[in-house]
Amino acid sequence: MYRISEELAELGRRRMGDAPVEGFVYGQGPEKPELMLIGEAPGEFELVDGIPFIGRAGKELMKSLASIGLRREDVYITSAVRSRPYRWGTKKERDGTLTERKYNRAPTAKEILAHAPLLDAEMREVGPKLIVTLGNIGLQRLLGKGYKVSDVHGKLIEAPVQYLADPDDVTYSLTEDVRTIIPTFHPASVFYNPSLRAEVEEDWQTIGRALRRSTGPAG
Repeated sequence: MYRISEELAELGRRRMGDAPVEGFVYGQGPEKPELMLIGEAPGEFELVDGIPFIGRAGKELMKSLASIGLRREDVYITSAVRSRPYRWGTKKERDGTLTERKYNRAPTAKEILAHAPLLDAEMREVGPKLIVTLGNIGLQRLLGKGYKVSDVHGKLIEAPVQYLADPDDVTYSLTEDVRTIIPTFHPASVFYNPSLRAEVEEDWQTIGRALRRSTGPAG
């Protein structure tokens, strides 16, 4: 099993500064896996247990993996940001009272940049055959703002990816090596837009076929 060093984790925490984020969740999985999955950021449930993708979205993701014959233990799961980005909001309780609580939100570009060295290290050291990005955040972290998951989901993309050449940089450089990436929608997308389910399922079949080709006699 691979896990980033404590020094790198601490660097990530420090680089966040006073951003409205909380906790820290490590990536999880084996070295040299068939798949690396890159999500957005931990949510409320992940923060409690310290395990990526264990809430409702996690159950959807496990179904998708099972559809191509894989389990959580077979893949490396991580995200663009390791701390939970939150915003304060008001929730109306059943008795009518209002309470303040934290809600998940998408990470900002600055927060993604803060944790960029962590993901860079994972991609370099874990060495997956194929990277699957889950939603726009992971996709754009690797390939840039010009990419949208609605345009490129299910497509096999072979390209250099963005990384921070120096931790003090505020813009990304491109790796010299090429990565193989198949973007798909975030597992939670089917909750908000059920019509996406068929496309998500087809994307995962495409991912399965790509893996079989890479491990077949010619690969």
